[in-house]
Amino acid sequence: MSETRASLDRLARHGIRPNRELGQNFLIDDNILEIIGRAAELDPADAVVEIGGGLGVLSSYLAQRVRHVHVIETDSRLEPVLRDALAGHEAATSLVIGDVMRTRLSGLDPLPGKVVANLPYGVATPAILKTIDELPDAELWCVMVQREIAGRLAAKPGTKAYGIPSVLVQLACEVEVMRPISRNVFRPVPNVDSALVRMRRTAPAPSDELAALVRAAFAHRRKALARSLEEAGGPAGIRAAVRAALEEMGHPADARAETLAPQEFAQLERELERPG
Repeated sequence: MSETRASLDRLARHGIRPNRELGQNFLIDDNILEIIGRAAELDPADAVVEIGGGLGVLSSYLAQRVRHVHVIETDSRLEPVLRDALAGHEAATSLVIGDVMRTRLSGLDPLPGKVVANLPYGVATPAILKTIDELPDAELWCVMVQREIAGRLAAKPGTKAYGIPSVLVQLACEVEVMRPISRNVFRPVPNVDSALVRMRRTAPAPSDELAALVRAAFAHRRKALARSLEEAGGPAGIRAAVRAALEEMGHPADARAETLAPQEFAQLERELERPG
C-alpha cells in the first residue's frame, strides 16, 4: 500500500478532519517524496527534524532512510495517526506533540543536522528562523512553503519581496528555490501553490543585535534607512551615524533598507559599533 493510501486510511479510521485554523494541508502525493529525498540529500547517518508531521507520509518516508527523525506536530489529535505511521520505527523516531515555536529545539537528541518538512503556512518563516538560531549543527534545510514565502526567502536586494526574512535567512544560509509544487499534492487543496526550497548553512545565525537592527531598518521601509532606525527607537544621534556609515560603505546617505545586501547589514552594524 502506498504511503498516501495508508495515511488517508489512518485519517478516516481516527475520524480526524483537517483544522483550517492550524493551516493544515496534508501531503498526500507519494511522487513528491522522492523529489524531497533527493533535494535533502538524505543519508543513513542523518538526524533530521520534521516540523508539521501531519498524516505521517513524509515522517514514514524519512524514518526508513535516516538514522533518526524528530517529528514535531502541534495538533494532539494527530498523535495516534503519526504513531501508526511510525510503527516499526520507534527506535529511530521521536514524536513531539507541541507548538514548534515553544519547543526547545536545542534539547532534541540526537541534534538534527537537517530540517526536512512540509511547513504549516502560518509558522513557516518563524519556524525556519528558529531552526537557524537554535540548531547550530543544522547544515541543510529542504522545506515546502507557500510560493510567496519561497520568493521572500530567496529575494534579492531592491526587489519588492526583499525584506526581513530575506536578510535574516541569507545572513546564515544560501537559499535555492528548487521547484514549484502544485496545490493538488495536498488535502484539502489550499488556495495557493507551494515551492520546494533548499537552504545550505554558510554562517552562524545572526546575533540578536544584528537581527534587531535588520527588523528596525525595515520597520518603515518606504523611508530612508537612517530615518527608519531613528523612528524605531534608535539612540540619540543614530540618524547621523547611519548616514555617515552608509556613505562610508558606498551607499547614498538616504539609502533605503531594501538596497543593502544581507552582508551589508552586518557591515553597517560594525560601522555603528566603531568608537566615535
